[in-house]
Amino acid sequence: QAFSQFVQAREVPDAARCSAGGERVRWRCCRQAFGELSGIHRHVALHHAGDVGRQAGASEEPLHSAPEISCALPDTSHISQDDLTSKVGEVLLYYCYCEVKDPEKLCAWQKALCQHLHLTGKVRVASEGINGTVGGSRVATNLYIEVMLSQPLFKDVLCQEDFKSSAGGAHCFPDLRVGVFKEIVPMGIDPKIVSYKETGIHLSPQEFHREVEEYLFQASQGQSNTILLDCRNFYESKIGHFQGCLAPDIRKFSYFPSYVDENLELFKDKRVLMYCTGGIRCERGSAYLRSKAVCREVYQLKGGIHKYLEEFPDGFYRGKLFVFDDRYAICSNEDIISACRYCGTLWDQYKLCSSQHCRQLVLTCSSCCNKGLTACCPVCQEKELKVTSRASGQTLKEECECTRRRPRVPIEQVSQRTLDAGK
Repeated sequence: QAFSQFVQAREVPDAARCSAGGERVRWRCCRQAFGELSGIHRHVALHHAGDVGRQAGASEEPLHSAPEISCALPDTSHISQDDLTSKVGEVLLYYCYCEVKDPEKLCAWQKALCQHLHLTGKVRVASEGINGTVGGSRVATNLYIEVMLSQPLFKDVLCQEDFKSSAGGAHCFPDLRVGVFKEIVPMGIDPKIVSYKETGIHLSPQEFHREVEEYLFQASQGQSNTILLDCRNFYESKIGHFQGCLAPDIRKFSYFPSYVDENLELFKDKRVLMYCTGGIRCERGSAYLRSKAVCREVYQLKGGIHKYLEEFPDGFYRGKLFVFDDRYAICSNEDIISACRYCGTLWDQYKLCSSQHCRQLVLTCSSCCNKGLTACCPVCQEKELKVTSRASGQTLKEECECTRRRPRVPIEQVSQRTLDAGK
């Protein structure tokens, strides 16, 4: 009853439901908007258990302590080995913020579960939750989702729609890596200082689509006070992004806080629409931006570009979606918005720089590759020659013309006209 009353108290009056969040907004809490009952229920269960308990006249302790971690593995005896290891499968992308009292135990279970189901990929575990990208057969990934949803730790927090899928399989990753970290997405800020609990307002793909449409219309009239912010890295936004976006020229997400700090004036009194691949970077990124108290409002795309493209494959996002596995990108439309580094022809298929010391990606077309132009820059090509002449075991610092010419944290010299044009 206390839970129901707590939710009811956050219901938006009928007259106010069309403002900012769209017609589907029915509840607001912690500066977030919710259109579905399950959404507000999950939010209250995760963030306000103690408040509900106190409202019910209980003690100051939270209504429920963090659930124990189940280490059970699913029965696969009825599944053939061929079905479990089939190369025709998919890649799952998901994350879940929740209190994890024993990250090491969750990590061990995750590793055992993925090995049991022949899944490869990367899973990050922390006291603040879990973040995973795994690939395998469809039988294996479906079973993985089923087991994750039955895990007591994720009950009422993780749901089916939180899993984003795309065609692929175990072959999309070289191996399986599961580990415990301080953050489930590496922003470089202590979660105790900037918490995912202070995020911007979540917008569904439909709501975000309407907001972007309105933003582009207002921008064309020279009247927009909104910034459409891509909080991914430069090599991601280079091959695909929303029309009219501001895409910071940063190499790592851990540079994003410094980018915000150096460009606070840019965000002053602005409405900010943020997006990223699957939504997780926006959780921490929007919280950091909000902590600076300069923006009018901060919104984020729930489920990220992945979920948006499921509903609007030919919408306002153009080009390919970069993914962190051996595919490098997945396609939803035919647009190519990037070019070969050497000849300038339209090209959006990444390769690793051919120099062994360098881990950067390069856009080099088939014709240029056939000419031997496979390094990301002349400095890398020179270093490759030095590497081959050195004794084994000696390494060179990862540095090249690409990194040397790019400032670690760019300071934007952006006029509103430039933002409006989407450059």
